[in-house]
Amino acid sequence: MSMNKKEPEIRWLRAEEERAWRAYRRMVIAVQSHTVRDLAAHGLSEPDYEVLSTLSERTDGTSTLREQAAKMGWSRSRLSRHATRMEARDLIRRAPDPTDGRGCLLVLTETGWDTLREAAPTHLDSVRRHVIDRLTPEELATLGRIAEKIADTEP
Repeated sequence: MSMNKKEPEIRWLRAEEERAWRAYRRMVIAVQSHTVRDLAAHGLSEPDYEVLSTLSERTDGTSTLREQAAKMGWSRSRLSRHATRMEARDLIRRAPDPTDGRGCLLVLTETGWDTLREAAPTHLDSVRRHVIDRLTPEELATLGRIAEKIADTEP
């Protein structure tokens, strides 16, 4: 007796779907390459800037590793490895978490605050030049809605 397994149907992209997908990919790559290049002038990677900027949203520049990872959409192990590299550059430091004996706090150092203050104008100018200022207010609102819809959707 032969067990024929039915192959799943391939849902090929129609021409307009493929054009949209490829345009989206080119947009992401272009924006990312420009912002990465601009941050590199300050010795920062895009993940470095993300860690620094999200920590700076806390008035004391401190967050638990768990909260920070969740906010950034990273795994705790990924953030922990990245934090080790940033700690070696004195951008952040780790401290024991008084509420969780197994956890730790990530704390912005003075060097981290200074680096962020120096890099923020460059980064904001880059975001404006490569995205914000190229769109009308209506296009920007549409982009925001589309991005939220895609980011908030579970497959």
